Amino acid sequence: MTAARRVLSIGGADRRDFLQNLVTNDIGQIDDGPVYAALLTPQGKYLADFFLTDGGDMIYLDVAEAVADDLARRLAMYRLRADVTITPTDLCVNTGLGPAPDGAAPDPRHPALGWRAISERAVADPTDRVALRVAHLVPETGIELIPNETYPLEAGFERLNGVDFRKGCYVGQEVTARMKHKTELKKGLAFVCIDGPAEPGEEISRDGKIVGTLLTRSDDHAIAYLRFDRAGPGMQAGDTTVTYDPDFSVA
Repeated sequence: MTAARRVLSIGGADRRDFLQNLVTNDIGQIDDGPVYAALLTPQGKYLADFFLTDGGDMIYLDVAEAVADDLARRLAMYRLRADVTITPTDLCVNTGLGPAPDGAAPDPRHPALGWRAISERAVADPTDRVALRVAHLVPETGIELIPNETYPLEAGFERLNGVDFRKGCYVGQEVTARMKHKTELKKGLAFVCIDGPAEPGEEISRDGKIVGTLLTRSDDHAIAYLRFDRAGPGMQAGDTTVTYDPDFSVA
């Protein structure tokens, strides 16, 4: 199952330069397939993440329904005198695993996420997307990605090919670059194992101190937001043991 998405059409002669100056990734990569990127606040916090696909004389922007209106409003605010149009469409976003149909392209975040396609008709995806997200530590808008709160590097945007450190300036670039090059992340998303009942939103504690929060669970695995300096053996969510291996990679 795929969360509700909306597709915006970004047109006009300045569309590429316009987006290049705003978003976290290099729009030049769009010639090779969809680009995963985000719009940040000037303070480097997440506002929306989306996929950008070349549509010939336009760029399709595929974004979660929950943040689509705010994103469109913010893009319009940045437009100023640029030759750019931002238009809602009735197009659908389809996803799936296995052989990609005509017009589809690999999800740029991770090969295991399968393909994505923008089309006029919606097609059901039987994939357990929650389990897939948890297994590969992929954040979701409104759950792990909270507007005006989440920092993209803490959410794994570098690992998910959502940020380019070699491109020019974009909104929030200075803070993001500083987090990359001058500090060690003290907080962020982590893959954890759970051996009993524990619900998303439950706090994780260790030695009487709060070390994080469970966010998305699938069977005995979950995505959690942790303070890495406090995380370690003996973590609990209620009466349930939560384990985390800092050396384990979900890449």
